[in-house]
Amino acid sequence: MNETAESPRTARTGTASAARQVPVTVLGTGSMGRALAGALLVAGHPTTVWNRTPHRVAPLVAAGAEHQIAVADALSASPVVISCTSSFRSARESLAGAERRLAGRTLITLNSGTPAEAREFAEWVKSCGARFLGGAIKNVPSAVGKPDTLLYFGGERAVFDAHRATLRALGGDLVHLGDDPDLAALYESAVGATLLPALLGFFEGAALLATRGIEAQTMVPYSIKWLRMIESLLPIMAGEIDDRDYTRLGSSVALSHDAIPSDEQLSAASGVDMSWHASMHELLHRAVAEGRGEQSITALIELLASRRSNH
Repeated sequence: MNETAESPRTARTGTASAARQVPVTVLGTGSMGRALAGALLVAGHPTTVWNRTPHRVAPLVAAGAEHQIAVADALSASPVVISCTSSFRSARESLAGAERRLAGRTLITLNSGTPAEAREFAEWVKSCGARFLGGAIKNVPSAVGKPDTLLYFGGERAVFDAHRATLRALGGDLVHLGDDPDLAALYESAVGATLLPALLGFFEGAALLATRGIEAQTMVPYSIKWLRMIESLLPIMAGEIDDRDYTRLGSSVALSHDAIPSDEQLSAASGVDMSWHASMHELLHRAVAEGRGEQSITALIELLASRRSNH
């Protein structure tokens, strides 16, 4: 089957080339759902869309998508269904009453949720006679469809392989994590844990500069270099964690622990609220109390992780 990307004009006009592409239904047309459906249209896939709020699909219909008001009809329109609602719960709620239409289809989720929710949802999909693939998009809506946009998936390898060409319309960097249906949700939780602390650090820095009337834009080049330095250290830190050998990094727990008074003084002097540091400080205090001061900062994982006795 030819999965070569077509131009937006080809997608809208429904040519014979577009008709050869796999039909896909997209459930949920928020900002990410709209981007997914738009990328599928550009790639020439006959695309059906459904949303709880029908007027939100208007731009997609104008671009060539078919709109179904009833979710059951949206399911019937395509052998591949991509659910891009806010959660596994909302996906289940959206599909309520239309479960029989799932039989024989492949349901691919691209939403938030815990690994436990993903496993439960996968079992439910299987009970409906459908195949399941749980995925995640590691980028913003504007990056959907680009060659370097990462999507990773958990679920049966055969299901991933069967739909790889269709999924490539959504991003060129596709990864199958393994057969467990909750792996994308697990990696979402693991990788996503970095986001909010990193953003809070940036916002705190911007607040500090603002006390001197300096714009946040001025620190962007330096923040980027700092993040690249952190990027270069991740393989070393991961190696220490996997080996449980906290000696190679060269940045100790004590170094960060000794900086706690400076943090507190800076907050008091600037008036910037740094109370979110309290949990990090507490973790450092505990690590020093356990005698880990001279170990690499990666040793903090020993306090965070639930280590099995036979590990």
